[in-house]
Amino acid sequence: MSFKITRRKFIATSTTFTAGTALYGTAWAQTVNPFMGPFTKEATGELVTEGIDLKGKTVLITGANSGLGFETMRVLTMRGAHVIAVARTMQKAKDACAKVKGETTPAICELTDFASVVECADTVKAMNVPIDVLLCNAGIMELPELQKVNGIEKQFVVNYLGHYILTNQLIDRVNEAKQGRVVMMSSGRYKNAPPEGIEFDNLSGDKGYDPLTAYGQSKLADALFAQELSRRLGGTNTTSNSVLPGIIYTNLGRHYPKWKLLLSDVIGWTFMRSVEAGVATGCYVATNPKLSKVSGHMFSNCNPITPDGPHMADRELATRLWNVSVELTAPYLVQSKTWQKNAVPVA
Repeated sequence: MSFKITRRKFIATSTTFTAGTALYGTAWAQTVNPFMGPFTKEATGELVTEGIDLKGKTVLITGANSGLGFETMRVLTMRGAHVIAVARTMQKAKDACAKVKGETTPAICELTDFASVVECADTVKAMNVPIDVLLCNAGIMELPELQKVNGIEKQFVVNYLGHYILTNQLIDRVNEAKQGRVVMMSSGRYKNAPPEGIEFDNLSGDKGYDPLTAYGQSKLADALFAQELSRRLGGTNTTSNSVLPGIIYTNLGRHYPKWKLLLSDVIGWTFMRSVEAGVATGCYVATNPKLSKVSGHMFSNCNPITPDGPHMADRELATRLWNVSVELTAPYLVQSKTWQKNAVPVA
């Protein structure tokens, strides 16, 4: 499918105005001088949420049935949040909810089926409660062979487009919260995206497919979306940020070739993080009160970073991605006032 489009770590404190201004100029959507927290890469989800009371808060997590999604649900329900646990099947969602203490609601969403995404959003909207946190966590990684959904490479659909639609459908509910947050799960593999960032003329993968490159492209798209959404949310009480969880051994790597899985089993402990540590940054961005006005950032190890490479500072690329996403998913989008705020017309 072809589309023609016409149109090192940030180290500073909240008092360092010069560094903050430089960061703002580099990454166009970021707030100046974001809060730099006290946590390191050894932190866990429980540690970064210690003392935070989430009673009365509603959090939606995609992919809540396993891996990072499940551990995030466990931690946030422990802190009092009501978690809407989204999984590919209702049984998986119910099984996950049954394993944690606290208030949960199972929900079904198949991200490859855009109608299913809309149905999930309708179910959530029928609850008639604000969504305090929308955590887009679910994903797939490095499919060994090219797979397509409606003519588009599958990783791009699952990791990005499905969440694009879900966020579109629910953004008004997030904006109804006293301080809503959208958290996009990106990956350090965003640096493995194609040289041009997003191959708009090869979203099908037919002109060439590499598992890691395609995965990197989808995760770059998640991060660019978080930045573009942050700009459109200007003037609201809702923030939008992306998260790099680090290298964690979860079932996300289930599509790896056997030799790679074996290697991970043998030496993975030397460089991989635990699931408990892997959720720390996402939990931190989703809940820390001092981040209530921090938006448009990429976070790693519970702190904002300046992303490597040119693409995260490329506003034109982010706008092109948004406009193409509208074209690809238009039948499943809603005319949200929040969504349209600061909109750029589709080219």
